[in-house]
Amino acid sequence: MLIAFLTALGLMLVIEGVLPFMNPRGFKRTLAMVCQSEDRVLRIAGLVSMILGLAILYLARRGL
Repeated sequence: MLIAFLTALGLMLVIEGVLPFMNPRGFKRTLAMVCQSEDRVLRIAGLVSMILGLAILYLARRGL
């Protein structure tokens, strides 16, 4: 279980690091837009992200 968690955490960090590495200026613009967003919009985006992540995990564990 620990190995799977660390693997998932490492993969998440690699994926999240791609945008700031490839396009730091665009990443800064995106963060500025996120900071100006309303809490409601951020909550909805977070909820959609969690639901999509759960769906992907479900399909992957089920064997597609």
